[in-house]
Amino acid sequence: MEIAKNICVDKKIKNGKPVIKGTRVPVDLVLGKLAGGMTYEEVMKEYDLTRQDILSVLEYASTYISGEEVRIVA
Repeated sequence: MEIAKNICVDKKIKNGKPVIKGTRVPVDLVLGKLAGGMTYEEVMKEYDLTRQDILSVLEYASTYISGEEVRIVA
């Protein structure tokens, strides 16, 4: 099932974690690699992805996090 542009979930693939459509590459893996300092080009080469795949991951993450509420407890 496509949950966002180019991002899918399927219980049979990576236990239902969001992955890039047509791959078994999880969204969180791509985000972690980028956060760890890999360039788009390095991630694309390592996981056989396109630039659009990476942009889809970033768009999904941005949309997901924009709905998050943080409550400060003091």
